[in-house]
Amino acid sequence: MDSRRDHALLYDGDCGFCRLSTKVAMRLDDEERLRPVAIQSEEGQRLLTEVPEDLRLESFHVVTPGGHVVSGPDAAPLLARLLRGGHVPSRAMRRFPSQTAAAYGFISRHRGALGRIGLRARSVD
Repeated sequence: MDSRRDHALLYDGDCGFCRLSTKVAMRLDDEERLRPVAIQSEEGQRLLTEVPEDLRLESFHVVTPGGHVVSGPDAAPLLARLLRGGHVPSRAMRRFPSQTAAAYGFISRHRGALGRIGLRARSVD
């Protein structure tokens, strides 16, 4: 299978939960569509020029092959659709956008604690 890596997945490189979530997404990316890029990197800053600087670290972003930036809860269905087993969750997220936004907001507000829990769980392996 040829790797296309045609969607950039931008994440906060200083956030443990964000790094862990990106690793999980990359493992589920069977078709190799995603290319992980830290928001803080030079490439990340270049890809997010249309996003105000003070909002870049507020959420994750997906940049489509055409250069369109989709962020936060709006990007969740797109990301899910690109991952193994993600078609049904993607449809549900599109059908229930307010619930998707609420769940995303909760996770975003608690990403520090969730990252610590995730790191502890990984250390038990």
